[in-house]
Amino acid sequence: MTLKAPAPLITYYGDDLTGSTDAMEALAGQGVDTVLFTAIPDDALLARFRHCRAIGLAGTSRSESPAWMDQHLTPALAWLRERGAAVCHYKTCSTFDSAPEVGSIGRALEIGHRIFGHDGVPIVVGAPQLRRYTAFGQLFAAAQGVVYRIDRHPIMSRHPVTPMHEADLRRHLASQTELTIGLIDLVTLAESGVDARVDAARLHHAALLYDVLDSTSQAAVGRQLWRTRPANGGFMVGSSGVEYALLAEWRRLGLIEAPPTFSNPGPVERIAVVSGSCSETTARQIRHAEAQGFHALRLNVAKLADETQAPTELATAREQALAALGLGRSVVLYTALGPDASLATLPGNNSAHAIGRRLGELLRDLVRAERLTRVVVAGGDTSSHAIQELGIQALTTCLPLPQTPGSPLCVAHSTDTTLDGLQVAFKGGQVGDDAFFVRIRDADLC
Repeated sequence: MTLKAPAPLITYYGDDLTGSTDAMEALAGQGVDTVLFTAIPDDALLARFRHCRAIGLAGTSRSESPAWMDQHLTPALAWLRERGAAVCHYKTCSTFDSAPEVGSIGRALEIGHRIFGHDGVPIVVGAPQLRRYTAFGQLFAAAQGVVYRIDRHPIMSRHPVTPMHEADLRRHLASQTELTIGLIDLVTLAESGVDARVDAARLHHAALLYDVLDSTSQAAVGRQLWRTRPANGGFMVGSSGVEYALLAEWRRLGLIEAPPTFSNPGPVERIAVVSGSCSETTARQIRHAEAQGFHALRLNVAKLADETQAPTELATAREQALAALGLGRSVVLYTALGPDASLATLPGNNSAHAIGRRLGELLRDLVRAERLTRVVVAGGDTSSHAIQELGIQALTTCLPLPQTPGSPLCVAHSTDTTLDGLQVAFKGGQVGDDAFFVRIRDADLC
């Protein structure tokens, strides 16, 4: 007789791959065994990870339309609900960038609200661990050591697809959904009667945005998230601030044990990096890597997006990259060096998706040809589509990276023996210091 696996503490759907690994790192780093699937698994694959107390699905909804969400996000959230977890989290980027027509968090909220059937859906975006803060409904985020209101952030206010022009997150969501959204602000969280205030607000609003400014407010929010969860499982929206808040409460209640110890895997001679990011942060990392001996190769993004020209562009890049790897050098192949206005001329989301998949195809070929054991994919949307070509069915955490939270070194699980066990970091555009790629190669990770 096969014993049924206990219900997980939490399930989550990540709206892109780097956001999904961010949540996995937050959980696994604090002792919650977590598996991240790249698609809904079959029973056999699911059974391999029956010990996990957290189950994630890596998605692409951040770069998709509301119609796509209706078709694809709906069954994904329904499958996650069937896992019977105490809570299910729709994981967004900590910068909350989205738009009515692309990556609509409002549409995701509507879908989850309908599937889980309860009001007062918590929205938590602030995550001090990532230097993201919410105060009186306004979002703030750090860049190069300086904290900005998100609509004045030097990168996110100019994002090429979903620029953030509104810091008030309720106003931001109002352009994406007609659901009512209340606010539990810092003052309310500190009041003695906060439970009654939260309970009353849940009766009058489809969703509630919670402020998180520091560890004290984060712990207070975690208590509310756990206290107010429905008996048959609750739905939540937001960044990995959801996980960080819940972890504080689970630790207080004794539901999780002490954080585990992870072993540094050690340096490797060479790695391959592919980047579809147009963030200035990634640009600095590419320049630094090149200065440290990486062979840097810029791809022609227009050719890469074109179905007829892409094979030739990929073949040329593959040949040059293999030559450098054969000499013992690491390589970084990239489509942009910081913000690039030419990317805006590409025809729609399909071009961006195709570029991501072709970068994944290129990286897969390099791994197979040179038996690489460690690689990096840079760019949130890029990672989401590149992994579809890498033949990876699941990810677990190899090593959390305290210096760059949100981009752990992962272990790939695959039926392809050349990819199974591959160490891979999926890096969001704004994640990491200038030496990130070099640190990954040299295992200078703590």
